[in-house]
Amino acid sequence: MSADRRSSADPAAAHRLNLVAGAASVAVATTLVALKLAALAATGALSVAASLADSALDLLASLAAFAGIRYAAKPPDADHSFGHSSVEDLVALGQSVLVAVSAAAIGWSALTRLGDPPALGAEGAGLAVMAASLALTGGLVLWQTHVARRTGSRIVAADRLHYLSDLWPNLGAIAALWAAMALGALWLDPVVALVACGLLLNGARRIGLDAWHALMDREADAATVARIEAALRACPGLRGWHDLKTRTAGSRVFVQVHVEIDGDLSLREAHDIAARLRLDILEAAPRAEVIVHKDPV
Repeated sequence: MSADRRSSADPAAAHRLNLVAGAASVAVATTLVALKLAALAATGALSVAASLADSALDLLASLAAFAGIRYAAKPPDADHSFGHSSVEDLVALGQSVLVAVSAAAIGWSALTRLGDPPALGAEGAGLAVMAASLALTGGLVLWQTHVARRTGSRIVAADRLHYLSDLWPNLGAIAALWAAMALGALWLDPVVALVACGLLLNGARRIGLDAWHALMDREADAATVARIEAALRACPGLRGWHDLKTRTAGSRVFVQVHVEIDGDLSLREAHDIAARLRLDILEAAPRAEVIVHKDPV
């Protein structure tokens, strides 16, 4: 088993990684908001305001994500016998709404400035702040990518998409400030804001759809289902299988399947075949909840 799968299969290790990623997200978002507030006060650039608005919403989303990570790790209880991982999808859906609202506000402001863009100020200071923001955001995205791959956390993956979409507005703000300072091209500022609006809306759509599908018990992704089917085909002792059903809840996959086993085998032998199959499915889908129903043939 690979190192990634070992970490994903260990709930405690995965939870620790997710918590570190959540705390890092909150710290970076707080720093970015402070930096961009200073840059906006100095420059008055709409492209910086767009980036600031996105970072402020990212801070709220990161706080919600951190709380969601802690709640999703709670063990099953009397009221939630399958655990609490669906909160990941609820948080991700809320994040998509926040991003969409932010994008709409940025787009409207940009449209009102297209005809008569105002002059900017202190472009050099703004450039320095946005360059620092770009570096912080890039580092956080790399760390979140690593954690999301190891743990499969939908919350961390959604938060990563937030900050990944921030990279382009940051680059756009840098380009707009440089153009205003070096070329006097004030028109680029609202244009960059409009492009950032489109990127944010597209990211919100992806996050929201993934969360919605999970909340509606949609089947696991095709690659995961294919790995489970391969495990079924390779399992010795099976005469066949049917009624394979999967669904996702946050970073967890729930698997149910009926397997056909020789009816003349002893109960222990049939149980051993099903137990081996369960381990093979867990290899294909770490942290899955697996139910195997045995049919004698």
